[in-house]
Amino acid sequence: MLKRISVASVRFKALCPKLAAFLVAALVLYASVIEPSRLQVKQVSYSSSRLPSAFDGFRVVQLSDLHLGSFVKHPHTISRLVQRVNALHPHLILFTGDLVNRQSVELQPFMAQLSQLKADYGVYAVLGNHDYGSYYRWPTPEAERANLEQLKRMVTDMGWRWLHNDHTFIHHGNDSIALLGVENHGEPPFPQYGDLTAALCGAGDGFKLLMSHNPIHWRSEVLPESDVDLTLSGHTHAMQSIVWGRSLAELKYPEWHGFYYEGDRALYVNIGLGYVGFAFRFNAPPEITLLTLSHS
Repeated sequence: MLKRISVASVRFKALCPKLAAFLVAALVLYASVIEPSRLQVKQVSYSSSRLPSAFDGFRVVQLSDLHLGSFVKHPHTISRLVQRVNALHPHLILFTGDLVNRQSVELQPFMAQLSQLKADYGVYAVLGNHDYGSYYRWPTPEAERANLEQLKRMVTDMGWRWLHNDHTFIHHGNDSIALLGVENHGEPPFPQYGDLTAALCGAGDGFKLLMSHNPIHWRSEVLPESDVDLTLSGHTHAMQSIVWGRSLAELKYPEWHGFYYEGDRALYVNIGLGYVGFAFRFNAPPEITLLTLSHS
């Protein structure tokens, strides 16, 4: 009997390294092949007494960090994204930055698909740090500026509307809210393009919804220097990996995914759709946020 147990034990020990290697390979395969295209609709809500009652039940889809260079070999994922978003019948679609990885040409193959995104009050976008082309070695500063201008034109041609340190009013029923968008709130060594003061000028004292790519902007400027009610950001990707509810993103970003509150004011961080560096997402699937506003 002891001999049989001993043999079984030896066999199990010999099997352990193989089993561990298989599990690691399976996890890598899942995280690099399956999860990057496993679109997830995350339904959340935000309630405020400052929200006009006409906007009770107003549906906003937030998209962020597409990094379209990631999908050159997987255009079907973008087609599915458009279908999933349109099936939600949003009142408004907001894109919070990083449309491309390095160059505006990454958008070209996807323009026809992304132009099919539909919402009652349109699609609005702001720039993220990658959209400026800072991660590409341009031959001249003029070439870098031309790349950004081309990106702006292409997005406009898709029927989207930019908010560059600006605002507009969304009218629904008998009332309206102010929608604001700032350029990227840069962290060193990247330039600071955001101008919240300019975006707020003329926005009034009613309910304000802000698009700002970098969530660090919320505590550094939005909370202390404005009356913005709700801020939508992206940028962190949750470092493309969440394990037991934690992420390496926490080491740099105090607010890295989901909702954060200071009183009635809130920040929501979308963990993005694409990826940077390599195709890898683990327990952090590409996020389509369906945000329902409610009057309280």
